[in-house]
Amino acid sequence: MEQKRLILLLRDWLKTPGLASCYLGIGFLFSLLSVTDLIAQTSNPEKTILSFSDNYRIYPSQVTQTEVFIVNSPIDDDILFSSCNTLNFIPFFVSEGIYTTTDGGATWKGNDSCTGSPIEFHGGDPGITIDKDGTFILTRLGRSPFVGLYSHYSTDNSASWSAQQVISTDDLERASLATDPISTSSYFGRSYACWVKFAQPFPMMFSSTVDGAQSWSSPIQVNNPTQRSAGGDIAVGPAGQVYACWAGVTDVSPFKEILVGFASSANGGEDWDVTETAFAMNGITGVLPNKDNIRVNGLPAIAVDTTQGLRKGWIYIVTGQKDLAPAGSDPDIILNRSEDGGETWAQAIRVNQDNLNNGKTQYFPAVHVDQFGAVNVLFYDDRHTANDSTGVMLARSLDGGDTWTEYLVSDHNSKPTPIGGLGQGYQGDNIDLTSTSTTIWPVWMDNSTGTYQIWTSPVTFESIDGIYEAGAASITLEQNYPNPFKETTWIRYQLSESGFVSLKVYDVMGQEIALLVNGYQIAGKYHVQFKADNLLINLKGGVYSYQLIQDGEVKTGFMILSR
Repeated sequence: MEQKRLILLLRDWLKTPGLASCYLGIGFLFSLLSVTDLIAQTSNPEKTILSFSDNYRIYPSQVTQTEVFIVNSPIDDDILFSSCNTLNFIPFFVSEGIYTTTDGGATWKGNDSCTGSPIEFHGGDPGITIDKDGTFILTRLGRSPFVGLYSHYSTDNSASWSAQQVISTDDLERASLATDPISTSSYFGRSYACWVKFAQPFPMMFSSTVDGAQSWSSPIQVNNPTQRSAGGDIAVGPAGQVYACWAGVTDVSPFKEILVGFASSANGGEDWDVTETAFAMNGITGVLPNKDNIRVNGLPAIAVDTTQGLRKGWIYIVTGQKDLAPAGSDPDIILNRSEDGGETWAQAIRVNQDNLNNGKTQYFPAVHVDQFGAVNVLFYDDRHTANDSTGVMLARSLDGGDTWTEYLVSDHNSKPTPIGGLGQGYQGDNIDLTSTSTTIWPVWMDNSTGTYQIWTSPVTFESIDGIYEAGAASITLEQNYPNPFKETTWIRYQLSESGFVSLKVYDVMGQEIALLVNGYQIAGKYHVQFKADNLLINLKGGVYSYQLIQDGEVKTGFMILSR
């Protein structure tokens, strides 16, 4: 019955003016399974479509680039600053990559080593931010004899860097940075650093700067944990509140993450309200055997909604977990949120929308709230690859995390492998994303060239939300473009009302082969990319249908894959 229904729909589709002649007008149904012999290009008056950009390296080199970060300027939408660990073995050096665009990503410039002196004693593990004056701030670890945490600043968009400034001489973990960009905040322009000190009781430490990293406050201890702290992240709220989170881990290797701690400050970090166990977790710390035993973790990342929207002030923390609901038996991405400044936390939400316990692996989440109040989570994901490989997925929620729509942002896969000589399974521990007023900027590390490099795929908000304008009379599904297509095509549709939407692709037998959209969307116009080569199955040339459903209303279209 399903096949018959599709054939009838296809017959009606072929009655569309201008289409019949493209397929010679006759003899089409009998060659349904070999339609590539009859294809001809259909016309579409709208040739330009906002889309995901092709993946590219922001600073191609032969140096290993890993543990990647990106921030945007609070005063200039065209300025972005990215950094990472940079490593080379012959000759040996470790440093921090400095990569900058001042033209909205059209071009990037930089260096695989921060040039702030003393260059020969840099230890990598960067933390980055840009403050209210446009000052670039970078923290890093030092190498003997300069053990500890050091900072550099740049007032010329990274063209030159200051000499190092000491923040702490303790043995410590990488610091996370944030700045207060809220002009109405009493602490406007202040920048913050937090890190874990490698000494009992392994507490979170904190320092701040009010002069663009020319000087730092004396470090203070935020918490007094019974479970040693690990990781640590920091964010600023809409009224200038400072929020920090960390993982509480077991005392023996592999130091499993079993809880998330949380602290808040209403006075610029001078005093803290601390909750050592904000919520339980079961992190994925260890190795992934199916991915050449790369080392992974489930450490928390934090973001806050600073918009003037309905969820202003909501706090979001993401972790990598398994074997603790709602996570399944394989690594999943879990979100916890607070609607009251961290006093209470809602029930955990599973971000990735694939079937539970399906053997697929999601790991290394990063979280960011954009100017629309949408929650964006970036992570590695192998549901569209072989188990030894991975792609990169962006999950986006327009309702505070209740529902999610996922997008594959990587246009190729990579096969993770450890970087020799840097400890068991090391291949970097972080990926990241940020946004400007028009674009979300994800960055990740990818060794598809043979060397780990920073990759990105800038995504305009239109190509994620597809929000142009509301007011459609009903749900409308347009012809995909291009059609026929060889690898990639776009499916456009319009919603008259907000609601739960699904968009699926079927083969000629009516079997589902791809779930493109499955979540809440607001009224407006959308377009979604379908990549035929990014599926686990090898699609043959022929006719495929795509079906849009909202609130019981169904629209169906047909497309032709040319092989």
